Amino acid sequence: MTTQRPAPEATRAVVQAFIEARLAGDTARMAELFADEVDWLLADNPGVPWIRPRSTGAECAAQSAELAAHTVAEDARATLDTFLVDGADTVLFGHLAGTVRATGKSFAGPFALRLTVEEGRITRHHLYENSLSIAEACKP
Repeated sequence: MTTQRPAPEATRAVVQAFIEARLAGDTARMAELFADEVDWLLADNPGVPWIRPRSTGAECAAQSAELAAHTVAEDARATLDTFLVDGADTVLFGHLAGTVRATGKSFAGPFALRLTVEEGRITRHHLYENSLSIAEACKP
């Protein structure tokens, strides 16, 4: 029995909509794009308020607002260097930087984000980033 792979164009469209919603801070749209249950991976970091385990679409969408509440909007920067799609899977590579509001300290580093789209919704969100730089910026 052969399983049909999703069209990469459909996956790319969902991920592009996610990126646009993320950049706009549109939590409601992100909640629509996440599945009800999400395989979320972002290394738990007790010193960083917006980095914690999540499993529902609503929790995943809320991460963007939590990040915005704890960082300086004018200092937030992200570049996207690579956008790879293979069936239901997408991998994004880039760099991000920002400043923690409470400490005034900056963080920066590369990131890789793996997303899986099934039936038009994001079911996997695995983010790999420079968590040490972020944790250091959160320290008083």
